[in-house]
Parts: sequence; C-alpha cells; structure tokens
Amino acid sequence: MNDDSEDSRSAPDLSSGCTAPRPRCPVRAVTSGSDGHESYLVTGYAEARDALSDVRLSKDTAAFFAGKGSRRRLHPAVAHTMLASDPPRHTRLRKLVTGAFTSGSIAALRPSIARLTDELLDRWPAGGAVDVVAALAVPLPVMVICELLGVPETDRPRVQRWSADLFAAGDPGRTDAASHAVAAYMTGLIVSKRLHPGDSLLDRLIAARERGDRLGEEELVSLAVLLLVAGHETTTNFLGNAVLALLRHPAELNRLRGDPGTIPRALDELLRFDPPVSTSTFRFAAEAMSLGGTEIPAGVPVLVDIKAANRDPERFTAPDRLDLDRDATGHLGFGHGIHRCLGAPLAKAEAHIALHAILTRFPDIRLAVAADRLDRRRTRLINGLDSLPVLL
Repeated sequence: MNDDSEDSRSAPDLSSGCTAPRPRCPVRAVTSGSDGHESYLVTGYAEARDALSDVRLSKDTAAFFAGKGSRRRLHPAVAHTMLASDPPRHTRLRKLVTGAFTSGSIAALRPSIARLTDELLDRWPAGGAVDVVAALAVPLPVMVICELLGVPETDRPRVQRWSADLFAAGDPGRTDAASHAVAAYMTGLIVSKRLHPGDSLLDRLIAARERGDRLGEEELVSLAVLLLVAGHETTTNFLGNAVLALLRHPAELNRLRGDPGTIPRALDELLRFDPPVSTSTFRFAAEAMSLGGTEIPAGVPVLVDIKAANRDPERFTAPDRLDLDRDATGHLGFGHGIHRCLGAPLAKAEAHIALHAILTRFPDIRLAVAADRLDRRRTRLINGLDSLPVLL
C-alpha cells in the first residue's frame, strides 16, 4: 500500500517537458496540473529497470514529507509500510515474511486456491452472464490472503471494502478513513491472536515479535496491513486484465484452451501486456543523479511508468501485440530489485489456477459488451477494471 504521496499530488501533466517519441525520451520532467510540482517520469524499459533498483532513489516517504505539512491523515501503519522504507529497515522486515512466499510455500497453498476457485465458479450461471471482476477477480485473492493471514471469514467483506476505499481515486478523505479502519481492525486481530494463537502467517509474525526479532508493535500492524491489502489488490487486477486480454485475442485464447499446460508460461506475457500496476510506488532522488541521460536534482519525485516500460519497442518486439510465444520473463509487472512484489509467486499461482478453471469449465466464454465500453479504475497506481461482464 502506498503512503500519502500517491494521493497528495495531482496527476502529472504528461505533455510537459520532453515530447519526443517514447524510445527517444525515456526520462523526462513533468509537472502537476494544479500545484506545479516537478517530478520525473520514466517510460523507457532499461531506464525503468535501472530506476527500480537504484539505491539513490529512496522510498523513505517519512523523510521526504517531513516538514512539508501534508493535509493527509493516513494512519501511520498504512503510510509507513515496508514499501515506504529503505534498507536496512526494509531488509529486516522483508526477511520476516519472505518464507511465506517461497515456491514450496505456494505449492502447499495450491489445493486451497483450487478449492476456493471452484467454490466461486460453481456460482456462475451456466450459459448466463457474469461479471468476472465481482464474481472471481475480487473475492478469490481476498479469500486466499485472508486464509493465509488467519482473518475470520465473517470479517472478509469488510476487508474487501476497506481495500477498495484505500485505492479510491480523488477521494482522500475516504482513503484516510479506510486506513484508520483497517489499522484498527488488524490491531484488534493481533490482540485476539495473542490470546488464541493459531498457525497463520500473522500468528508467526506475532511469535517473531515475542521472540524479540526486533519487530515493533507499529511495525507488526503495518506489516499485517500491507500483506492484507497488497496481497490481493495486485492479483485482482492481474486476473481481470488477463481474462480481458485473452477474450480480445481469440486465437491466443484457443491456444491456451487446447493446451492448458502452457498457461504458466503465458502469465508473464499477460503481465507484460496489461500489468496490474500503472506506476510504481513513490520514489524520490536522495541525491542529484543522472538517469537515461537526464539530470535529476536531489529531492524530486521519480515516477516509473510500468505500463509504458513494458511496451518499450527497444525491449519487446511489436510490444502492442499479445504474443504468448514471447519470452516476457523480463517484464516489470511486479517491479524489479529489492522492492519487487513479494507476493508475485502467489499471484501467479492464483492466476494459473483461475485461468485453467475458467477455460476448462466455460469453453464458450466471451465478452458481453464491446471492450471499449469497459470502465477502468481511475488511479495513478492501479491498472485494473471496474467490471468485466461476460457471457458463458
């Protein structure tokens, strides 16, 4: 989850600064439409990859906003997550949860993911119409991450609602309120688990704190909130975008249907083609630096455009074409470097299982409306669909 930087500035005016075609202008200065703040936008693939791993681009938002008098009222557990920190704090926090997302750990979760997927698809009306986002892409990742963290089933609708509010575009008051609600909930859940311990990931994080693994109480709540929210938002958009891409490319859809064993390889191309994140989370230049031949002064935000980088023709041939034969493993859909999405293996497992089940159970699935009539979520960070109505 992002800190207040994602919503406290207006979206940049992309017509400002360099106006050369993308390959010739991979890094350029942009300004916010209302307040005139300057940022730098990275659209080239090579430059984006460098930026995502450059230690000179800090994610310490507390340091960036110190003394700036932000009007935002995000809860500290949401504003100052692991995503909004640099090493060594980031390294220490990430190490505590990395074990939950190894290939072995994810393999153990696959039967549960398959069961939850089947439960949701059982509700789809054979031969009828359904919204893939509302009926699968949203609930499945919520159910999976809640089971992983030990969130009671009765509480999951609230978690889903708070998460949607946290990413609400153009409504900072709603986002701030949701941050306090979800932080208060996770604080209470931690208290409950201390009284009645279980074997969930959250229980293991609590035990780590009790063993003196240097996890402070606020850090514990913040890590729990981050895993809860980021653990399903990305996957929700990944699923919706992937299904839409396949429905718009019937030949590729038929190939996967005829050979479901190729789905795992196809996931990287689907992530490249329409990634679940538009722009990477907040970074700023901790010192004056050069990136892609552009000089960036110290203290200025740097925005990495993941969608543009994944469509850079200097890295991917015919980038606007969905090509499931393409080796797209270098895509930036999950980021790059030390902040690469921790839950990427889990997201890919969920997408693999869900796509396989859809193609197997609903061979005649097709769009119920023209693709250009679909509404997308309007936020700088998230790249996803509001809904995806299909006919079965």
